[in-house]
Amino acid sequence: MHAIDLEAAYQQTEETIRRNSRSFYFATSWLPKADRRAIRALYGFCRATDDVVDDPNRPAYANLDAWRAQVNRDSVEQTDPLLKAWADTRVRYHVPQQYADELIEGCEMDLTKARYQTFAELERYCYCVASTVGLMAMHVFGTATGIEYEDAKPYAIKLGVALQLTNILRDVGEDARKLGRIYLPLEDLARFNVSEEDVLAGHLSAPMIHLLQFEIERAHHLYEEAWPGIGFLARKARFSVAVAAEVYRGILSKISANRYDVFTRRAFLTKSEKLIRLPGIWVRTQRLAIP
Repeated sequence: MHAIDLEAAYQQTEETIRRNSRSFYFATSWLPKADRRAIRALYGFCRATDDVVDDPNRPAYANLDAWRAQVNRDSVEQTDPLLKAWADTRVRYHVPQQYADELIEGCEMDLTKARYQTFAELERYCYCVASTVGLMAMHVFGTATGIEYEDAKPYAIKLGVALQLTNILRDVGEDARKLGRIYLPLEDLARFNVSEEDVLAGHLSAPMIHLLQFEIERAHHLYEEAWPGIGFLARKARFSVAVAAEVYRGILSKISANRYDVFTRRAFLTKSEKLIRLPGIWVRTQRLAIP
């Protein structure tokens, strides 16, 4: 691939996000331009890393060491627009490499791990692939006056787990059908008398519904625990993060409205359903207790 101009790399990254992640593109629209571009570059890196694992058209990796080395190159050395924009953002906002490496570690789990025995195991996976994104994003957003980065971290971690658990619940059928993966903890399947075969076959039984209700309630609880942390962020970022959290949380309600059919129906919010939530999110954000 030929060298690409940095401005063009950012523009291509934004277009990729617009096409492939409407909820994220919508939520980040409320940020100042520089932060908006940086956060979308971060998302572009995350998406590119995920594609390396899941896209059948890309070369298979025994591990992601080659990808890790490619990601960590300087912006001037990058030819992929997503990685070029991310490399520039990483340096510009002093994002610790540790979090990017942990995100790659999480995606690497998908090369070797198709089952999770306990929620603790799944929580580590969610931290790697989602909480790290929030921890990196905080370097772009900044924190409220007088708030240390370490004070805000626990909330970002919980929000990441909530978001990833929401993705897992939305994609139960697709992950099972296309990839043979079951992310829901096997200890929870056993608790509700649901077998792996039930999930792989898309069997929407009463026990399956009870399992999904349990996991949805767990996700709601995580969102509530994470919510106060939005007040720890710089003012410019609070509304966008709140929108992202509440729009994704809305997917849980959609799953319930779809009668828990995660096998033949994909839960999502329409643009109008997102827009109608904005006034309530704004009011709730203004009521946050700022430390």
